[in-house]
Amino acid sequence: MKLYADLPARRTAQVIADLAMLGWVWLWVWAATKVHAVTMELTEPGRRLAGAGSGFRDKMTSAGDRVDDLPLVEDRVAAPFREAAGAGTDIERAGTDLVTAVERLSLALALVTALVPILLALLWWGLTRYRFVRTATAAQRLIDADADLDLFALRAMANQPMTRLAAVSPDPAGAWRRGEIEIVRALALLELRDAGLRPPGSRPPLA
Repeated sequence: MKLYADLPARRTAQVIADLAMLGWVWLWVWAATKVHAVTMELTEPGRRLAGAGSGFRDKMTSAGDRVDDLPLVEDRVAAPFREAAGAGTDIERAGTDLVTAVERLSLALALVTALVPILLALLWWGLTRYRFVRTATAAQRLIDADADLDLFALRAMANQPMTRLAAVSPDPAGAWRRGEIEIVRALALLELRDAGLRPPGSRPPLA
């Protein structure tokens, strides 16, 4: 499997793109943590409400127990305190529910903040890298001798813009049919450059 191009300029661009992708992911993960932290600050009123309800319930329960322990006092005297304690429980539950709702909202906002830009960038980056790896790997298997340049010259005439073909030869198809080595090699180089490959036996990189 060929992950990077042979040509230095293109290989450098690929490495920079990979590093930029990592930086992009880090940036949006960092942004998501900030969104999560800021949103979680909204849980404070709910925590206070839950604490107030809990404290009120405990006080009313304690007061009811003290009244209930008094001699000659019937249970109905303690009943209002215990009913009030139930109201404290409801307040505590409301505060807890508010905290839970904010926590869920905070998590959802953080996930959306991070995942949407990351997935869009990964889709573009992944498709680009996949196309290169697939093309370059297949081409690398085919290009191991000068005789293989003929195939790439033929592909160049099918794929390359007319202006690039005309710059190689006024009659590239005729030159290919006649087997003119220099023209065939020049045509093949057009296709090899697009695949990020060097021709067989070449030591210096292509420009």
